[in-house]
Amino acid sequence: MEIIVDAYGPEEQAMGWYCYLEEKLSFPFRAKCIAERRISPLREGDKVEVTGMATESDCEHEMFVLPQWEGRALGVPLSQLKSIGVEPATKQAIEDWHYCVQQGYEF
Repeated sequence: MEIIVDAYGPEEQAMGWYCYLEEKLSFPFRAKCIAERRISPLREGDKVEVTGMATESDCEHEMFVLPQWEGRALGVPLSQLKSIGVEPATKQAIEDWHYCVQQGYEF
């Protein structure tokens, strides 16, 4: 995959994904929770507004974004969300990340 073609090791792979997503995602955007996770308060079907990426250090093992939740920004896995009515580049970037997660890709 072009995103991590020159990455050597998990840290560089994570940074490659982080930079790609930070560049391609157009914030804010609306999203819907498509899968519940123990590390997240979102339930399947919940809709949120995502305002940005989590910090680079928060994304060393998985990509996290910051939706507004109960009046504050909360880090949740991007793999937990599906975009709603977003620009094509944002939709494609989220789908790219979902594809890699579905293929078992890990840092």
